[in-house]
Amino acid sequence: MDTSLVLQNLFTPPVLFFFLGVIAVLLGSDLEIPDPLPKLFSLYLLLAIGFKGGLELQHSGVSGQVLPTIAAAVLMSLAVPLYSYVVLRWKLDGFNAAAIAGTYGSISAVTFITAETFLDTQQLQHDGFMVAALALMESPAIIVGLLLVKLAAPQERPSEGGMRWGAVLHEALLNGSVYLLVGSLLVGFLSAANSPSSVEKMLPFTDNLFYGALSFFLLDMGIVAAQRLRDLKQAGGFLIGFAVLMPLFNALVGTLIARGLALSPGNALLFVVLCASASYIAVPAAMRMTVPEANPSFYISTALGLTFPFNILLGIPLYMALINTVLPGAN
Repeated sequence: MDTSLVLQNLFTPPVLFFFLGVIAVLLGSDLEIPDPLPKLFSLYLLLAIGFKGGLELQHSGVSGQVLPTIAAAVLMSLAVPLYSYVVLRWKLDGFNAAAIAGTYGSISAVTFITAETFLDTQQLQHDGFMVAALALMESPAIIVGLLLVKLAAPQERPSEGGMRWGAVLHEALLNGSVYLLVGSLLVGFLSAANSPSSVEKMLPFTDNLFYGALSFFLLDMGIVAAQRLRDLKQAGGFLIGFAVLMPLFNALVGTLIARGLALSPGNALLFVVLCASASYIAVPAAMRMTVPEANPSFYISTALGLTFPFNILLGIPLYMALINTVLPGAN
């Protein structure tokens, strides 16, 4: 594994701002982000991710490998929370298991962006439609996580009086995070098809500001994760092991699917990274608002404090090596 490449991946502003937040807490700094701002930046990131995904989907169309790849990505975002929940229920209650399972069914934008940088360094081509898969994997994981809460923990919310499918579907499909992400995807898709000039006017907002907003958001996530690391320690080694082993398992499954889809090595890596990462934008925002019974330190610290740095430091080069081994003609 190339040490210089690992360092190049590490020294990106969003990652460094995340660790800046962690270090601030460890050193006892009084740095804090006022409550309204993290929510505002999380909504902006959802809008930008969805809008860019819609643009890419319009430009690439739905021919060739596009539709099968996106369909496989959505299926993974549905499947990962389900089997993750089964594993997590060995040690956790229904609320925490569902929140973490939804987190691991979703994706990490920074890990995806880092993987794109990795591919550029290796001079491996990749297609823009993978951004659409990035956007479309957020919503199903959130929906499954919320449905798991409704289905698996009704006895822990006795006041709800049993299962009400109308309320479940309304909450899952019209949750603010899901609605904004899917709606932004549609806005980008329709705008690119019918009003290209208006798209150009949006790009300074959705592209140029994105990296800075993500850095600011990760600064806050670093603070939040570090403040609750003690709770993660109290949960024992189970969650720590889950946060490392589940991405590895998901990467293996993703690699086999990429082989079946006959993806190029570049697209295969991005697909595997989507399968192996965990959300720290959409799902934490959704779970904070809709599942207050779940402990945020569990799903934030595992995804942001453990899985995220593991993928950035070791996961991406390891997944590329796995792809080169499994995919025919990858080398």
